[in-house]
Amino acid sequence: MRWYWTGLLGALLFTASSTALPAPRGSGGQVSGPFVHQNLAIYFLHGDSSSGPAPLTLEEALTKKAAKLTETGQVDSLDIENTGDEPIFVQSGDIVKGGQQDRALVASLLIPPHSGRTRIAVYCVEQGRWSGRPGEDPKAFSSAAMALPSRAAKIAIKAPAVPAGAGSKQLEVWKNVKTVQEQLSSNIGAPVASPQSQTSLQLALENEALAKAMAGYVIELQPLGEKGSDIVGYAFAVNGKLSTADIYPSNALFRKMWGKLIKAAAAEAIAARTAGKTDPAPSTNAVDLFLKSAEDGTKADQEVARGIRVETHDSSRALYSVTRPANPASPGLPFIHQNYLAK
Repeated sequence: MRWYWTGLLGALLFTASSTALPAPRGSGGQVSGPFVHQNLAIYFLHGDSSSGPAPLTLEEALTKKAAKLTETGQVDSLDIENTGDEPIFVQSGDIVKGGQQDRALVASLLIPPHSGRTRIAVYCVEQGRWSGRPGEDPKAFSSAAMALPSRAAKIAIKAPAVPAGAGSKQLEVWKNVKTVQEQLSSNIGAPVASPQSQTSLQLALENEALAKAMAGYVIELQPLGEKGSDIVGYAFAVNGKLSTADIYPSNALFRKMWGKLIKAAAAEAIAARTAGKTDPAPSTNAVDLFLKSAEDGTKADQEVARGIRVETHDSSRALYSVTRPANPASPGLPFIHQNYLAK
């Protein structure tokens, strides 16, 4: 029985004063779907869900002023501080808006209450700007409402560093951001780049014409992810090819993230849309096999923040990563977030 699936073997108990982990639980996991709108196919991943309240998402925490996300003076890092009484979940690929330039967060994290400052890795998704935009704080970030709408960009920020180093990965991220903007503009028939900052991916995703194009996907597919109390993750395919899957410890956390996830998937589908026939959506068996095979590949493990480790498995077919507490409080294989990216 595969642990990525079974709910899921160790779920986080989110409380105001601790992030203790209960004993692992297991049950057979299932894939449902596909649920298709145009060239986007969604699959839901079902399993045991941890009880209790979910942590705040980063967007919720920034809105409540329970999180401070600030510049460090370095392009590749930010400081985050949880000033509130609830833990905060941060997901890899979240785009944060503001500061000297918009960034995408590299690693998924769980920030405990009253954490003090924690240094986190980021990549720039707004090439060229290094000053505050009008009406924004040049030293801090105000929102995290969007996520990277590009499988290639997500792989670029998460893949283990190559010998050329982080600089070449940043160039790859900028290249992917430019490609996404060009594809979105072409497929909606209007430029998405903002006059305020032509290179900002965040501002491009706020474009009104793009929002209208995304609405059909969101209206059709978002309600489906809000029906089952046993949904703990999802996968999606674009143009008949699997792209991404995410799994969470609880249905409550999945539901909090779902609105952002489906918007990012819709934007990715719009960017990849081509005229003519779309290949059939993969079967649920194909999704199951993808998740299983993604755990193969070269393994790497690193501590990305105090008490948090990310394990990656990199193969020619997929990049799999799982975020875990560095010192789990109970036996088993507890986790914070799992992500699967097809290559």
